[in-house]
Amino acid sequence: MQPPNKMVIWLNQVRANFLVLAALLVLIGIALSFKYLPNDQTIKWFDITLVMIGSVLAHASVNLFNEYSDHLTGIDKNTKRTPFSGGSGMIHSGFTNPAAVLSAAITTLLIAGAIGIYFVITSHWSVFLIILIGAFSIVAYTPLLTKLMLGELFSGLTLGTLVVLGTFIALTAKPGQSLASLLPFEVIMVSIPPGILTSLLLLLNEFPDAEADLKGGRKHLVIKLGAQKAAYVYAAGVVTTFVIILFLPLTGTSSFWLYLGLLPLPIGIKATITALRYNSNIEKLIPALGANILTVLLTDALLAVSIFLTL
Repeated sequence: MQPPNKMVIWLNQVRANFLVLAALLVLIGIALSFKYLPNDQTIKWFDITLVMIGSVLAHASVNLFNEYSDHLTGIDKNTKRTPFSGGSGMIHSGFTNPAAVLSAAITTLLIAGAIGIYFVITSHWSVFLIILIGAFSIVAYTPLLTKLMLGELFSGLTLGTLVVLGTFIALTAKPGQSLASLLPFEVIMVSIPPGILTSLLLLLNEFPDAEADLKGGRKHLVIKLGAQKAAYVYAAGVVTTFVIILFLPLTGTSSFWLYLGLLPLPIGIKATITALRYNSNIEKLIPALGANILTVLLTDALLAVSIFLTL
């Protein structure tokens, strides 16, 4: 069998198909930025482009560090891969080497960090706090956070809520602006469902990897709680996400256009029912993994669209 070309190998290595998540989160932040932009301010397309590149590179860095860590801990060798979980397998297959993957992980992280520093200087110092939290989450994910059952929480925070909030601050804030005036209430509330969804994306993908992760020293929620209880946590997360979207327009916080974000609910319900029934049967659980990813991406995309429709 002839190995794939280098571009295909590295697109798989960074798990490029998942990077759309970061782009959609930035899109939500961009939409909110235009909605709340003061009349005397403009948003530069250069800044929009930088935010998008920085966020996507940060996500790529997360994936690369995880792949490198999975190789070091032996998780890569023991993982039963599915179309939606288990990593790329590029190192294990010999298509890339650990040193190259680590180098790429550090490089993408540094470039993303440099873009973040640009916004610290041109926008607001609070962006630096987001950079620190994000960098900590990326570097400490495997050696620390997954051993303390904090991986899901930090993933949702840094690759969900904080991407939306960070984008908004980077594009709208002014140097010296008070913290209290940085974030309108709607911006904060709309950023919460994407954060929960990212946590749920990771959580459900941990089910097929639980045995390999345990051998590799991880102690995430699926390992600690067991498959059935972890499935209940997943179900609670799905309910919470869509209840928040349901109530924001009812309380006058958001426009009723936000209800576009409820359209993926049937897919989320399907994923939830499957997870509750077949959490210990990986073959039957695989459709739920796909439905979960579709729920996350569609909901994030529709939240962005709903906000653009209010401009």
